[in-house]
Amino acid sequence: MTMVFAFDSADERDTFASLYSRYKNLMLHKAYEILRDYALAEDAVSEAFIRVYKNLHKIDDPESNRSVAFLVTIVKNVALTMLRREHKGLIEPYQEYMAEEADTVDLECEVIAKISADDIHAMVNQLPEDLKNVFLLRFAYDMPLKEIGKTLGISESNAAVRLHRAKKKLSILLTKGGYENETSS
Repeated sequence: MTMVFAFDSADERDTFASLYSRYKNLMLHKAYEILRDYALAEDAVSEAFIRVYKNLHKIDDPESNRSVAFLVTIVKNVALTMLRREHKGLIEPYQEYMAEEADTVDLECEVIAKISADDIHAMVNQLPEDLKNVFLLRFAYDMPLKEIGKTLGISESNAAVRLHRAKKKLSILLTKGGYENETSS
């Protein structure tokens, strides 16, 4: 099926085309991660781009990290909605996805659970922009380091270094915030 979008200007058309060509594979990867079916993942990406078209006015810079986060959030929500709608045939992959999410709980998650969301938000916002972007893409959007590197135009090893630095700075902020004593008990 071919879709025709009616753009108000050439700039909107170019922005949409840029978003599509730059991020369709990343979005497909995220959708496949959730759905475990390539055809369904493609459908999720198509639906996500329809939503992007409807919300194109919310995107200032197609190359910004905020735009990437926006697109990943949309496709993730579309994929999860598809799983809920089709739960008869897809309940096992959905449960597997949820089990994988639960398995990722470790000491860091236990520490974070003791801190309010506002505190975490404030601490992450104190990070320099380059560290904050890597940290959010990794932990808020569960993006692998290789994809983070591609998205930000840096090497995978540079993304790993930035993630390490972000964790180290957050650790310092946690210590300053009085959380060190709570986590060591």
